[in-house]
Amino acid sequence: MAKLIYLTTASLDGFVEDEAGDLGWTAPSAEVHAFIYELLRPVGTHLYGRRNYETMAVWQDWPMEGQPENSREFAEIWRAADKVVYSRSLAAITTPKTRLEREFEPEEVRRLKASAERDLVIGGATLAGQALRAGLVEECHLFLVPILLGGGKSAFPRGARLELSLVEQRGFGDGRIYLRYRTAAAR
Repeated sequence: MAKLIYLTTASLDGFVEDEAGDLGWTAPSAEVHAFIYELLRPVGTHLYGRRNYETMAVWQDWPMEGQPENSREFAEIWRAADKVVYSRSLAAITTPKTRLEREFEPEEVRRLKASAERDLVIGGATLAGQALRAGLVEECHLFLVPILLGGGKSAFPRGARLELSLVEQRGFGDGRIYLRYRTAAAR
C-alpha cells in the first residue's frame, strides 16, 4: 500500500503562512529545491485543496525554454503526477491528469492509497489537517525555515494530538532544517 505524506514548509513557530497569507518567506535555495525534487520524484499522486491547486497549476503551462534547470525539473515532476483537488467552490479543473472532488472523504483516500503503486503527497495545511485527523498520514516531511512569524495559518490542526517518531533530519546551508517523521498510522 502506498503512503500518504504531508510535505510542508513552516516557520520555527509552526506557521505555513503569515497573518496576511504571505508565503514569500518560504522560497527555498537551490540546494533545498534539489532535495525536494528527490522527495517528489517517486510520488504518483498529489492531493490539493483549491488554493494550493490554483497556486501550483501554473506549472502546467510553465514555459520550459529559457527557464532555469530547477524550474524545468519541477515542471516535469508536477506534470507527470496525478492530481486530486478537493474543493466545493472550484468551477472546473484546468490541468490534465487532475480530477475534482467536492468533499474530502477519508474512506475514498484509503481506497486510493490501497490501489496506488506510488506514494501520495498531500499539500495545504487545511486539507492535511483533515487527513491527519482521519489517521491517513503515514509521514510528515517538514522544512523548518529560521523565521518566527508570530501568527498565521498553523502547519497542524488545532486540538489534534499525534505521536511522531523521527526518521530523518538534515540541515541546509540556508538555515533550513528538514525533519521526516513517521506517524502512529504508519506503525
